[in-house]
Amino acid sequence: MNIHDIRALLAADRATVGTWLQLPSTDVAEIMARAGYDWVAADLEHASFSRCNLPDIFRAIENGGAAPFARLSAASKTAVKAALEAGAQGLIFPMIESREQLDAAIDFATYPGQDTWRDEGKRAEEYRGVGYCRANAFGRDFDEYLKRLAPDIFLVAQIEHVRAVENLDAIISHPRLDAIMVGPYDLSGSMGITARFDHPDFLGVMETIKAGCERRKMRMGLHIVRPDERELARHIGNGARFIAYGIDAVFLWLGAQRPHQENPS
Repeated sequence: MNIHDIRALLAADRATVGTWLQLPSTDVAEIMARAGYDWVAADLEHASFSRCNLPDIFRAIENGGAAPFARLSAASKTAVKAALEAGAQGLIFPMIESREQLDAAIDFATYPGQDTWRDEGKRAEEYRGVGYCRANAFGRDFDEYLKRLAPDIFLVAQIEHVRAVENLDAIISHPRLDAIMVGPYDLSGSMGITARFDHPDFLGVMETIKAGCERRKMRMGLHIVRPDERELARHIGNGARFIAYGIDAVFLWLGAQRPHQENPS
């Protein structure tokens, strides 16, 4: 699976389902990729990945047959560059709350001259730095990467605060954005109802996001943190199309619980 396959699924109005890595292990990364997910995202915001081990994590994901994504620590130039140079095929920008913030993040992910969505005569103030790196085989495949792969990086904005909902239309109207992903814990936390996903106010905000995405024809998704097949089916049936399902550490502790046994008499 690669980003072209993922875009083909979305073009056919089918959901793309990935998963989340927090354990900085190449073995775990490959296992998760081989579990059948379309993409696997390394969580650079909350986990312990380093710039040194990220290339090996992405190699393991690719070897397992999934597309390597990174949920960045911040939508900053340094974080974007580190993930892309290590070989990320998709970027998930955290805590996007305004169009200006998203504009800057996407500029950081774009080489000079590849911002074809801009009005003629309008140029970005900053771009992605150009250099040899693991993503272009340390220069061997530089031309191919520059012309064919770099312009197709899959870009996702996370909606994780009520301020983002207030600015939703401006955010999702960016022509280069591929999808949005709701971060339910942070979004509910910003509303003062952390993890209360059945609260009427949270459900109302989710409906607002869904309606805005339908109006703009933007693909919407979310992170189902605790794996639940019924929840996955429900969200897909409700229109979610870019979904992160579970976390490696959560899968581990759910599956590793010691069975309860009565003491022998």
